[in-house]
Amino acid sequence: MHEREPVVLAGLKVPSDPEAESLFQELVRLAETAGGDVVGVVTSTRPKPHPATFIGPGKVEELQALVLRTGARLVIFNDELSPAQVRNLSAVLQCRVIDRTQLILDIFAQRARSREGKLQVELAQLEYLLPRLSSTVEEMSRLGGGIGTRGPGETQLERDRRRVRRRIARLRRELAAFEGTRQVQRATRKRNDTPVVALVGYTNAGKSTLFNRLTGAQVSAQDRLFDTLDPTLRRLRLAPGQEVILADTVGFLRRLPHRLVAAFHATLEEVVEADLLLHVVDASDPEYPRQMEAVHGVLQELGVSTPQVVVFNKIDRVEPSRFACRVLDAPSVAISALTGQGLDRLLEVIRDHLADRLVVREFRVPYTEARVLGWLHEGGRVLDEAYEPDAIRLRVELRRSLAGRIAALLGGRAEATPVWAGRRNERPGTQES
Repeated sequence: MHEREPVVLAGLKVPSDPEAESLFQELVRLAETAGGDVVGVVTSTRPKPHPATFIGPGKVEELQALVLRTGARLVIFNDELSPAQVRNLSAVLQCRVIDRTQLILDIFAQRARSREGKLQVELAQLEYLLPRLSSTVEEMSRLGGGIGTRGPGETQLERDRRRVRRRIARLRRELAAFEGTRQVQRATRKRNDTPVVALVGYTNAGKSTLFNRLTGAQVSAQDRLFDTLDPTLRRLRLAPGQEVILADTVGFLRRLPHRLVAAFHATLEEVVEADLLLHVVDASDPEYPRQMEAVHGVLQELGVSTPQVVVFNKIDRVEPSRFACRVLDAPSVAISALTGQGLDRLLEVIRDHLADRLVVREFRVPYTEARVLGWLHEGGRVLDEAYEPDAIRLRVELRRSLAGRIAALLGGRAEATPVWAGRRNERPGTQES
């Protein structure tokens, strides 16, 4: 086991910000997730950041004393720092100084497993680094004016910048190739009329645990922030003849930096293109209302207007009265992905939301077309079946696309009716995953 790195946390607590305290608690969890051991915290109560040191000269002295006393080699700030602030703080504290964005990027770098995920993380890191290169190579780059301030240092800085820009361009080309592959895959799913249901939610809300429970997958589902970074897709059978693609995606975070959303836009395309979103909420977290607002903020930034179902998870840890039954004008379901409680109801809700993709049609299948009978029984739900002298007449609920292909194969067409037309009081039976 690797030895944890001692770190000190620092930042502002703006009096008018109701989230200041909870955001600091979240920073502690982020630091621990990255492998840090939080040995001290310094906060400054100011209406706005100090332009040179962010927390003010007096608090910097306090922070310096804490770093010397604890032996910390890293200071993490709870907000994004400017290059000048990083340079000033590093010079005084004589240790590494990073901000919340850089910390999240470090966690992403640890979590990325696929080639695409690693490229996305590297792209985000380089775009973050580019405007800060002048502070990282200050000893080689004398950019002031006057005698003795010109020379090879400036050339070295520009050389580093050009190298970073070339690497960024190369990463964007490689990621574009991955995007083309995904577009082909999505086109295939659309031709097969296979709906996509995407899991979204705050980090550590239990999305991966739910994904594993529904699909039988074995993706990592540990109790830590950003445990899932690379998107995972699996087939989920809702009922005979009805399958969906279930997508597990990266978790969101409050005040997620815009550059991170942009860098992972390709990954989040599964969310943008989904037919239904399951917004998984940790009902046991007292901060869940603000976490839900953060998720909706990111979805709005992505331009997502897809229908949602709010899934209150971890209800085995709380009393039912602790959370609302309906929020944000979206239907909700209470479940426990760990115990399986409420999953039957969740599958029923998913099926109802996707019911417009199903039709009920009648087919007259000659006995010589036994293969078509097999397709109807395997790909649909047979509601009625009558035997005639030379054929079998079936009334089947199935996907619209499959119904069209079978009707064309039989050389005839049947009128489609809505799935629940004429059966308003009938509900689906128990579903199976």
